[in-house]
Parts: sequence; structure tokens; C-alpha cells
Amino acid sequence: MSKKEIVALLSKHVALKKQEIENLIEVPSNNNLGDYAFPCFILAGKLKKNPAEIAKDLASKIKPSKNIEKTQAVNAYVNFFINKKLLAEQVLKIDENFGKNRKKEKIILEHTSVNPNASPHVGRARNSIIGDSIKRILEFQGHKVETRYYVNDVSKQVAMLALTFNSKDNFDNLLKKYIEASKKITKDKKLEIKVFELLHKFEHKDKQVTMLFKKITEIAVEGQKKIFSKLGIKFDYFDYESRYIDSARQVLKELEQTNKLFQDKDKRLVLNQKGTGLDRSMKSPVLVLTRSDGTGLYPLRDLAYTIDKGKKGRNILVLGEDQKLYFEQLKQALILLKKPYPEVVHYSFVLLNEKGEKKKMSTRRGELVLLSEFLSEAEKKAKQEISKRKTKGNPEAIAIGAIKYSMLKNENNKNIVFDWAQSLNFEGDSGPYLQYSYARASSILKKAKTKELKSKKSIKISGKTKIPDLQPNEIKLIKKLAEFPNVAEKAYENFSPNIIANYSYELAQIFNEFYHSCKVIGSAEEQFRLKLVQSFRIVMKNCLSLLGIEALEEM
Repeated sequence: MSKKEIVALLSKHVALKKQEIENLIEVPSNNNLGDYAFPCFILAGKLKKNPAEIAKDLASKIKPSKNIEKTQAVNAYVNFFINKKLLAEQVLKIDENFGKNRKKEKIILEHTSVNPNASPHVGRARNSIIGDSIKRILEFQGHKVETRYYVNDVSKQVAMLALTFNSKDNFDNLLKKYIEASKKITKDKKLEIKVFELLHKFEHKDKQVTMLFKKITEIAVEGQKKIFSKLGIKFDYFDYESRYIDSARQVLKELEQTNKLFQDKDKRLVLNQKGTGLDRSMKSPVLVLTRSDGTGLYPLRDLAYTIDKGKKGRNILVLGEDQKLYFEQLKQALILLKKPYPEVVHYSFVLLNEKGEKKKMSTRRGELVLLSEFLSEAEKKAKQEISKRKTKGNPEAIAIGAIKYSMLKNENNKNIVFDWAQSLNFEGDSGPYLQYSYARASSILKKAKTKELKSKKSIKISGKTKIPDLQPNEIKLIKKLAEFPNVAEKAYENFSPNIIANYSYELAQIFNEFYHSCKVIGSAEEQFRLKLVQSFRIVMKNCLSLLGIEALEEM
């Protein structure tokens, strides 16, 4: 019996929502207090009764069954003692489909969308790593997912690069060129005017400018694709902003019908958003859609793009927390147009720790750690660790595992302070620790197979197995493995890869405790324990896959 089943059982007797019940359920540290405990304090106010009396009454209503050996009221808690041997039987039957679902909905997932002006930095990688993990979590639930990368090719950043770009430039020097252009524009305002002239020409299909913008964008996008590909992150479609110039004009016409569009003193077309709730966040709640020369701005084309995505399926969008206000403006404009708006997943920054001062990474200022450099350093560190420990393993896969886990183990809305040593720590709460635990399970099963071949005796890790008297660390592992479907569902409902990451770490810890305390090969319980190792290996492989981390057979 899993925690989810306990929730379903309690919901028949308690006037609380299932989510509320789930949040209240505890796992006692003392086995004498059961496997799960439900506190009744919250019910005391509603029922006007002593919580200890409520617990006693509730425990009497829930009778022993096949899954529950007994319930017990202790003070204000109802303690549940589950049938552990029955749970062990269920856990031994785990296969590759354990925890998977069959929700067949088409989902359009947009993430990453780095400006096509430079190599991405580590801060931007958090968007990609979260987005890729969410895609995997959605697919695990049975959804058909299309990943989309929105290329901002009608951007001020591309126009800035166009000022200094020449035919010999390549992806590796784009960042240097962009920083150089930024500094020049800061000193000379005439150059900024030239930037806007280039954008005007591009929007009006000037052939020379269009070719130049296209060349810069192609170099940037191809370079970015290669870096993300190294992380195992791929996109189904690259959608170019320039394709929405014409449809954006149609959006303007529709907004004109709402009587909310007006021309401001600078002759820009602006959407009045008063009365939408944005008044609390902005002194003057307006969304500027065009420049004074009539050329469209990013929000106008983004509206056209989002409307187009909305026709294709359910929409999910991964955005930085600095885009919260902008997204709310976009959402209110879509509501005004009576169009669907995306579900949004906001994530916080990766801050750069420089001399004790925490700063947000900035491409324009050049204050950043490039993702390509970080990948290279991580791989170097992985090689050193492999050599020091005299073990095996793919350094690139280990390095990527370290990077991804360091990004995913925190809640999306929590900042990450980037620290070289901490991010590349291969001990404890890290990606390589999960990979090592999986490799250890694989090694046990491999040794069992070798033993079988040498002795010519069959070691069964399939078919019916007698459940022995269970040891404490076996029980802990069985209970943790049984939780996986509920964990996968919760990660999906909240778009939260950290739920998978944290569960994976706890599972790896429990497995390693089991390994050190319970002999597997050559023990009287060999067949049972081999099956338990096999079940762990399947669940850990699924967890690693959901995080986008490669499962290594040797390490």
C-alpha cells in the first residue's frame, strides 16, 4: 500500500481535499509508530473536538484489510501499519512501465529560446535543463510532447551584432563582438539610431539587411544547438520570430476592435491594460506593441506566435522569473483577444558568486560563465575523479550528470548560487552519486549472472519468490520503491523536476544502506534480494531518464 492509497482511504472519512491529506501525512522515524501517520490537529477546530479523540474515532473506523495490518491511535495521530510482505511482493514485480501513465494529450512545450547573439551561459542552461526534464516527465505520463525553440531573429541584439559583423566571424567570437557593440552603443547614441534603422529595414524586407540578419542568426542557432545537443537536449521545431511579422499585423487589427489600443505621445501603439489587475504591479499598465516608426516590437510578434501555438495543443512555457510581469501582460492581452494562454513555469536565476557578491549573469556586460566552458571543466573534473578512484565510467556522461542534477535538485523558484567546487562536487547529493548507485546495482546483477554461468546453477530473478522475514533496511527500500508512481505523478502535476531529483537521492541513500547491511550474493535470501536490486535498478534508471541523466552500467 502506497501513500496515495492511504490518502484515498482517509478521504472517505475526513472532510479534507486529497492534496491536503497528502501534505499532512508523515512517515514516523520510529517503526513502532507505524509506516504512515496522520495528525488530527487540523480537524479539531472543524469538529470542535479534542484531536486525540478524533484520532481514536478515526482509527476505529478504518478496519484491518489485506493491505493494512492495523491502525492505531497514539495521542493526536492515527498510525497505519501496512502489510509489508504484500508490498514486497508488489515491489518485486516492478518492470520498466512502473509508474508510467497513459494520458495521451498533445502538448506544445517552449523552452530555452536564447537570444541568437552569443554562446549561452550557465544561467540560461537552467531553462534548458528544466524544460528538457519537464518534457521527459510529461512523456512518462503518456503525453505527446513537441518541444519548440523560439528564435528572436528580429531583435535589437542581432541588429547590434550587424554593426560589427563581417564574413570571417564565427560562433566562437560572437560574444566578443556583441560585448564590443554594446560598449560602442553606450558611448555613441548615433549607433543606437543605426540599430533601429536596421530593424526597420529588416521588417520591410530589405534584401541586404535580411541576408545579414539571417547569416548572424544561422551561426548563433547552429552553435547553440551543438552545445545543447552535448547535454542531450534537442528541439523538435525552431520557430523564427520573423515569420510572425505579417500575422502580428492581424493581431493589431483585432486589438483595434477592443477600443483598448491607442497611440501615445511618442506615436507608439500601446495597449491599455488598466483594470486587469496589472495596476497593482505597474504605475501605468500598458503594453507597448510598436515603435514610433510603426515597426512591431517583440510583444506583438510574441502574441501572434502564442496564438499560433495555441492552435496546436496544450501550451506550456518555461520562463525566467524576471519575465513574470511581462508574461502577465501577455496573458491579459490574450484574454482580451479571447485566445488561450500558456501554462507557465517560472524559474529563478543562477547567480554568479564573485568576491562574495552575488550577481545575475549578464551577456551584455560579459559577466558570465559560458556553458561550453563549464562543460569542458566538468569533464576535466570527472576524468580526475575517475583516475583518483581508479574506477570506470564515461567522463562526459558523469560531468553532464553533475551539471543537470545541480540545476534540478533545487525548486524552480529558488536561486542557485553558482560555485565551481559545489557544482562539480561528485560526493553525496550529486548526479554522479545517483549514477554510481545505479552502476552498483548493475554490478551486483552482473556478478550474479557470472556466478550462475560458472556454477551452472540457475539463479532465479524472475517468477514467484518467497518473501523472507524482512530486515529494517529491506523494508525501507521496499517502501521507498513503492512511492515512485506517486512521486512521478506529483512531479508532473507541479512541473517540478526537483521532486524526482530529491526522491532519487533518498532512494540511492536507502539502497546503499541496504547494500552495506544486507548481503546479496551467497546469502540465504539471495533470490529475494537479487529481485529487490533489480527493482531498484529499474526505478533508478527511470529517475535518471526523467532528469535527463545517463544511467551508467560501470563506474
